[in-house]
Amino acid sequence: METEQAAEAEECAWEVDGLRFAGLAWGPEDGTPVLALHGWMDHAGSFAELAPRLTGCRVMAPDLSGQGLSGHRAAHATYNIWDDLPQLVGLLDLWDWDDCVLLGHSRGANIASLFAAALPEAVRAYVALDSLAPQPIGEDVAATLRAFVQETRFRRSRPPRLFESPGDYIRRRGDKGNAERTGEALAARALVETPHGFRMRGDPRLFASSAVKLSQAQVESVLRAIRSPVLNIWASEGTLHLRPENAGVAERGAELIEDYARLELPGDHHFHLDPATAEPMAAAILDFLDRKGVR
Repeated sequence: METEQAAEAEECAWEVDGLRFAGLAWGPEDGTPVLALHGWMDHAGSFAELAPRLTGCRVMAPDLSGQGLSGHRAAHATYNIWDDLPQLVGLLDLWDWDDCVLLGHSRGANIASLFAAALPEAVRAYVALDSLAPQPIGEDVAATLRAFVQETRFRRSRPPRLFESPGDYIRRRGDKGNAERTGEALAARALVETPHGFRMRGDPRLFASSAVKLSQAQVESVLRAIRSPVLNIWASEGTLHLRPENAGVAERGAELIEDYARLELPGDHHFHLDPATAEPMAAAILDFLDRKGVR
């Protein structure tokens, strides 16, 4: 179900490092540059309610590689959260952006934290939605590598997931805890119709484990390296509610990031797709950018 805000988006396409990227854009071309990074197995359409409410901003939301309408990575490539960084820099170069505001949701926020740490001079501010940085794991690297190899092989050989209708996809997301409006907002860009049913566009390898996951010390190093002001917005029924262990990342962010602000708003993990929450969320973000002098 397409919202009025989603209809206002501009369809875009770019090529970086031989990879085809699709995406959506909102706002005036001379507005405050905002790079919006969506969550796992979502796409640029997840910002359809929030982005048009960020008045005065030029919000550019690519479908990250392997998701939405963007191309899949080569057969030998991977989807670790740092793999997107070179292409994101390439997109900024294409857009002639020297720096930008980072806006990330979930996995997109984890990617954004790595970007902000690696290239602090390119980040005016960082707004993280229902995440902040990767959740650290233990030191069992061998087990993680084994999972990566086995799951990648399994996902490569498994037949693609098919749905009889977009409604089945929406119900499937509902079974995973997503509100109906979330599935409705994401279905069109997430699915492609085939003679056998509706197939998910996302690369199945995204379901596999990462090859390596960051340790506690590495996550703390990332947080410590972030120089921009950070606004961390959490959903009352989102990640912290479902996975309380993630509270440690937020607590470390408050300790290690020099300019860190935390806010909680009502809703589930995709609270930025709820118009009732997107409105106060946009107001909070714009106020934050104004107070920090970056808009």
